[in-house]
Amino acid sequence: MKAIVKTRPEPGAELIEVPEPQITRSNQIKVRVLATSICGTDYHIYSWDRWSAGRVKPPQIMGHEFAGEVIEIGTDVAGFRVGDYVSGESHWVCGYCPQCRRNERHVCANTKILGVDVDGCFAPYVVVPEASAWKNDRSVPPWLACIQDPLGNAVHATLAGEVVGRTVAVLGCGPIGIFAVAVAKAAGASTVYATDTKDYRLELAKQLGANGTVNVTRTDLEAYIREETGGQGIDVVLEMSGAPVAIQQAMRIARTGGRVSLMGIPSQPVELDMAEDMIFKGLTIQCIVGRKLYETWDTMRALLASGRLDVTPAITHRLAFTDYAHGMELMRDGLCGKVVFELE
Repeated sequence: MKAIVKTRPEPGAELIEVPEPQITRSNQIKVRVLATSICGTDYHIYSWDRWSAGRVKPPQIMGHEFAGEVIEIGTDVAGFRVGDYVSGESHWVCGYCPQCRRNERHVCANTKILGVDVDGCFAPYVVVPEASAWKNDRSVPPWLACIQDPLGNAVHATLAGEVVGRTVAVLGCGPIGIFAVAVAKAAGASTVYATDTKDYRLELAKQLGANGTVNVTRTDLEAYIREETGGQGIDVVLEMSGAPVAIQQAMRIARTGGRVSLMGIPSQPVELDMAEDMIFKGLTIQCIVGRKLYETWDTMRALLASGRLDVTPAITHRLAFTDYAHGMELMRDGLCGKVVFELE
């Protein structure tokens, strides 16, 4: 089969012939991939930044977000049948570490990530553990079902505390950020503000329900929030960019007693005034990683089924699998929401 492979420890990737994966363990299922989407992690690997150079071991098939059809099951698989329509949780957990035993599997000490630590789903077929698969409703098309892994990040970050009737600020409108805008509105937030450096992404945030948007290259965010909130600040701040200045601003624009959820990954250490901006304000600081397995997936299913959560405007590009380089260029330039590859 042909797959998108990180062949060498340098920028780029190649579409090359590789062996079709086979079930090697009794608890695995084999999936025919119908759609797969690009994550920021995939772009980090594609561009070969410092993080990926220290983590990924080429050659390796990229990709970890997918939807597809089960075509084969291992001898011990009990929860799936050939023909089931599934998506996959990209974090493969061990089930026996202290975190897993405490039902904190999203921070499993032995996590392996599809497309990062093991061969991924940028391919016609992928083999995954039964425990990482999730049955989809047939009414959800593959180009939408494949984005549930990153949507789960937004659901986890947004709903890690009370949102109903609260003001929410989303700092950073990449795909997960704009998903968070939609989740906050669906969950009953009173007002949602969104910030970014690109007008294209801020327009997507508006389509997904943002009441106010701020291009931080032109507008003083802190002054804007003071005026909008009468000096009170924001109830819930979701930091999705990882930019050091945005992390600092997240603490400053949060109201006294407010909540800050941190999900963006900074590329360098960040200096914070912990006394004035955090401790004396009594902030609740949450560090968000991945999705709660599988509480978040249940919540996603309910939100999507209710019709209250519509994230389709976030999926801006549906490309042929062979057009992966164009998809990566869109990611690089910030001129996209979610980019989906469709396989036939």
